[in-house]
Amino acid sequence: MSELRNVAVVLAGGVGSRVGLNIPKQLIKIAGRPIMEHTLDILNSHPAIDEVVIMMTPGYLDKVREIVKRNDFEKVSQILEGADNRNDTTQRALAALDDEECNVILHDAVRPLLSPRIVTDVVKALNTHGAVDVAIPSADTIISLAGKEIDGYPVISSVPPRAMLRRGQTPQAFKLSVIRSAYTEAAKDPEFAATDDCTVVLKYKPEVPVAVVQGDDRNMKVTEPIDIYIADKLFQLTSNDVPAPSSEEGYRAALEGKTVVVFGGSYGIGADIAAMAARYGATVKIFSRSSTKTHVNRREDVVAARDEVLAETGRIDYVVNTAGVLPRGLLSETSDETIYESTEINYIGPVLVAQTFYPELKKTGGSLLLFTSSSYTRGRASYSLYSSAKAATVNLTQALADEWSEDGVRVNCVNPERTGTPMRTKAFGQEDPSGLLESETVAQASLDVLISGRTGHVIDVRKVDPLSAESMVALQDNA
Repeated sequence: MSELRNVAVVLAGGVGSRVGLNIPKQLIKIAGRPIMEHTLDILNSHPAIDEVVIMMTPGYLDKVREIVKRNDFEKVSQILEGADNRNDTTQRALAALDDEECNVILHDAVRPLLSPRIVTDVVKALNTHGAVDVAIPSADTIISLAGKEIDGYPVISSVPPRAMLRRGQTPQAFKLSVIRSAYTEAAKDPEFAATDDCTVVLKYKPEVPVAVVQGDDRNMKVTEPIDIYIADKLFQLTSNDVPAPSSEEGYRAALEGKTVVVFGGSYGIGADIAAMAARYGATVKIFSRSSTKTHVNRREDVVAARDEVLAETGRIDYVVNTAGVLPRGLLSETSDETIYESTEINYIGPVLVAQTFYPELKKTGGSLLLFTSSSYTRGRASYSLYSSAKAATVNLTQALADEWSEDGVRVNCVNPERTGTPMRTKAFGQEDPSGLLESETVAQASLDVLISGRTGHVIDVRKVDPLSAESMVALQDNA
């Protein structure tokens, strides 16, 4: 990574007029949190970012301070008022920085689905370039208008070759000296106008090449009313990046002396999570039907488990529920016993675990981790009970993240790809192991999510990006 200090500037000056609300659009809630809270979480947790400066709409700085304090975003160094337009807001941010050379990473607050991969790539590009943009190919043909109308209709002047066109996103990033110099030159131009910061460098520092980093279709900007709906669905239905693995010291700092409770931990993913947590110094208590006769769908069993842990350790920091059953078959042929057992274990169980352990997690500022399945995005034949319960678990996760945010309790949900576990073998028999994730891989990712500062996220653990072409082909093959 760069040897220079990396300062992320979050541009949050919009007022939300186009979405029809009387609050800034960056404070609208999506997936249980204000939009800019998601954005700040990504930047604050990224290991390459050293400092975060927030430029906020005047009159709403206290709201931002509440978000920062609630989430303990320790990298936020300044919360300042933005200006009337993008360029003036950028200049206010630049003026707030000292004269020491650094990398300035400017990002729209209303792009809450920013991938940490993009941040990493941008910082890497700044090692060799003074200016960096983020862009994606355009799937649509772009037309250029002639600037006049014929019989009331605009007319096309040209159709640029699509292969050479890209759709710009943020972050846009610069050496501090480059972007400051560009704005100094721009100030001398009485006709200065620009919609973004790379344009300023292109026009007023043409000798500085602007490198382009590959963006992501999910890195959308919430501007119009439909964007709120789409972004909310993207949070629900697509992957979030698994947090970067911590160091040995990081895992020990998060887990040593802490208490981890794992339901369904006698084998598979749950057992692997328990073993990893114990290896890093946590006190781990495992409960399951087979080992302790604990049924997550029985309140008395869940309460007894909680009380046993408190009697032994006096605290509960992390709770993981991997307990589940995978019934297969047509609903019309499913017995009442299977219907009730499946629904109670796969959905009522997580509800009871959450309700029972919430008071203890509130005391410790702890974290709850649930599990879903890729079938939650679309009900599938022969999986109706399972997929509907997993969809409910996702909604439960996001609702609880919203309910518990004020108390500092985090709730996330892991969505593993097909994984080699005893539960899967029981349902499907022996399968080619090369097509399955190893349970240890899912457990490692789950532990990273559990100790992270994230909340309300659905984290995909996959061999292939779920929105890649390869994944799309697989989905069609399995449809």
